[in-house]
Amino acid sequence: MLDKVLHIIALFDFYGALLTDKQRLSMEMHYLNDLSLAEIADELGVTRQAVHDILKRAEQVLIDYEDKLKFVERHQREQQAIQHIYQLIGELPDEIRQLPKLHLAVQELNCLLDYSKEV
Repeated sequence: MLDKVLHIIALFDFYGALLTDKQRLSMEMHYLNDLSLAEIADELGVTRQAVHDILKRAEQVLIDYEDKLKFVERHQREQQAIQHIYQLIGELPDEIRQLPKLHLAVQELNCLLDYSKEV
């Protein structure tokens, strides 16, 4: 269940701006603010069933975008590759790791990894 929620949140991060206002707001309230369907229904002035339908439709829209564009999949592959490169550099002898150009490359990798945590 947690994997599904994390996957939907990742999809929302990439494609959320493409949802309707009501879908985006419902997704934010449910997935980011952890509101129940009843709480969202009260906030939006609709039924609990309507919120359920909005969320299911929004989730499907996000999945459809990912099926076509693969941005989340690509991002995850890139992050794994960066982490692997970083690990390989960490296994190099100290005298090699201290080379100025390699040191700059490690700093850039750190920036990429730090940036990805913000996204």
